[in-house]
Amino acid sequence: MGSEGPPAVTIHVTGFKKFHGVSENPTETIVNNLPEYVKIKGLPKGVTLGSCSILETAGEGAITPLYQALQSALTRKDSDSSNSGKIIWVNGAISRTRKTSLPVEEITYSLAKMGFEVMASEDAGRFVCNYVYYHSLRFAEQNGILSLFAHVPSFSTIDEETQMQFAASLLEVLATLN
Repeated sequence: MGSEGPPAVTIHVTGFKKFHGVSENPTETIVNNLPEYVKIKGLPKGVTLGSCSILETAGEGAITPLYQALQSALTRKDSDSSNSGKIIWVNGAISRTRKTSLPVEEITYSLAKMGFEVMASEDAGRFVCNYVYYHSLRFAEQNGILSLFAHVPSFSTIDEETQMQFAASLLEVLATLN
C-alpha cells in the first residue's frame, strides 16, 4: 500500500587468502574489514551483510568453506528434515559454461556513475578464481540464489579506502536490483 520498498536481501561476501606471487591479497583485507566498515557507513534499508568469509587458495581447500558460506544463504522451510544441511557434490562435475543471472552491465554502469573505474568481464581468471566462481554459480543455480565475482586490484594500484568504498557501493547497487 505504498510503503513497500525493495525486497530484503542478504549479501554474503568471500575473499581469498594470500597465495603464491601475491603477498597481500586485497580481498582478504576488504572482506575482513567490511563488517566494521558498513557498521560505520551503514547499508541501504533492507540489506543485511551476511557472512564474510576468507577462502583458502588451494582449490579444493576453498570449496568446503565456500559451500558453507553459500549454504548459510539458504532459508530452509523444514529444518527438522533428515535432508536438512545435506549437500552432495561431485568433484570436477563441470558440465557446461555458467554465467551469473545478475545484470552485469547495469551493475557496471551504476558503479561507473558513482565514479569507480570498473568494467565487465566474462573471464573470472584462472585456477582458483575460475574454479570457485564456477562452483558458486552452480550452487546458486541449484538453490535459486545469485552469485557474482569481482576481481579487485592490488592496493598499490587502487588504495584500500577506495576499494572499501567500492565494496560498500557494490553492496548498495546489488541491493537496488529487482
